[in-house]
Amino acid sequence: MGAPLNVVLVEPEIPQNTGNIARTCACVGARLHLVEPMGFRLTEKQLARAGCDYWDEVDVVRWPCLEAFLEAHGAEELHLFTGQAQRSLADASYGEGAFLLFGRESRGLPLGLIEALAPRCVRIPMRTGLRSLNLSNAVAVAAYEALRQQGWPGLS
Repeated sequence: MGAPLNVVLVEPEIPQNTGNIARTCACVGARLHLVEPMGFRLTEKQLARAGCDYWDEVDVVRWPCLEAFLEAHGAEELHLFTGQAQRSLADASYGEGAFLLFGRESRGLPLGLIEALAPRCVRIPMRTGLRSLNLSNAVAVAAYEALRQQGWPGLS
């Protein structure tokens, strides 16, 4: 059986965010996909510190580029998280094994991807005029909404 959820970080830049996200993935049983290039190496001290001792508990898949990831999973259930979407994350349905895609901290997901997959884009509601949540917080919000809809598989 696969993971109930897949979290995809497209070109993450800040090791502490990725470490925090790895910890969230470990706690909820989600698979973490890291799409290169990344702004750090997986051996960096900050990455290990942020992930604490949870790295052994998370299934990490690395991709050399976004195109390789999309070639392998583009036909699957993708949810792109972007402030440019009109639809709330709560209005989407998340099936088992869904992929939640998040872009780099400084720019988000590539505009071409957002335009090409506009029906799959969702946003996390927040006050007007504010740009975004911290990436690790956004992943946690999205993962817990998806898992809530799935009935908390494997969680107690």
